[in-house]
Amino acid sequence: MENYILLFFIGLLAGAINAAAGGGSFITFPALIYAGVPPIQANASSTVALFPGSLASAWKFREYIRPFPNISITTMIILTLLGGCAGGLLLLYTPSTGFKLVVPWLLLIGSLAFAFGKQAGNWLRKKINIGSGLVLGAQFVLGIYGGYFGGAVGIMMMAVWALFGLSDIKVINANKTLFTGIANAVAVILFIAAGKVYWPETCTMMVATILGGYYGAHFTKKLNPVKLRMGIVIFNFVITTVFFIKTYF
Repeated sequence: MENYILLFFIGLLAGAINAAAGGGSFITFPALIYAGVPPIQANASSTVALFPGSLASAWKFREYIRPFPNISITTMIILTLLGGCAGGLLLLYTPSTGFKLVVPWLLLIGSLAFAFGKQAGNWLRKKINIGSGLVLGAQFVLGIYGGYFGGAVGIMMMAVWALFGLSDIKVINANKTLFTGIANAVAVILFIAAGKVYWPETCTMMVATILGGYYGAHFTKKLNPVKLRMGIVIFNFVITTVFFIKTYF
C-alpha cells in the first residue's frame, strides 16, 4: 500500500513537471523501480502512465498550440509518430545499456541549446540555411528518442525548436506537450501489446499524472514567460546533473 501511495504522489508531481518543463519520467522511472518493477518494464510502464497526462496538458494548452513557421504541422505529427514507432521497437528488441550512457550527454547538449538557443540560432542562421527539411529531420530523430527512452524528450524538443528560431516560450511549451504525447502514442501501443506494462502500478500513477498534467498546465499558463524560461533552464541543468551522477558515479 505504501508503494501505491508513493506512486500516486510521484505521478501528480511528474504530470505537473511535464506540463511546466518536461522530464517527469526522471521521477516516475526510479519510483517504479523502487516499487519492484524491472528496469525495461519500468521504462515501458512509465511511458504508458505519463501518456494521458501529456494529452491533458496539451488540451489545457490548446490555445497556444500553433504551427511552426513555414512547416506543416501535419507533417510534423506524422514524422513524430513514425519516429515514436521506431523508438518503441528499438526498446523492445535491442539492449538499452549503451544508449543510457549517451543520455546524459544528449541532455547536456539539449540544456545548453535551450539556454543559449536564441543566440546560437541567430549565429547558425548566418552561416547556413536552416530549412524545413532540417527541422523535420530533427523532429523524426526526437520522435525516435521519445519512443525509445523518453527521458527529457520534451526538454530536447524545446531545445531544438529554440535553436531553429521558435522563440515564444508559451508556444514552445504548448507544442512540447502535444508532440511528447504524439511521440509516445505508438510506443504505448507497442509496450502494451508486448506485455511490458505492470498495470496495477501503472494505473495508479496514470490517474495522478492526468490530474498533475491538467492542473500543472493551468498554473503554468499564468507564469511570467521570462521567469518560466529561467525556471526551465535551471530545471534542465539540475536534471542533467542528476543523470550524470546516476550514470557515471
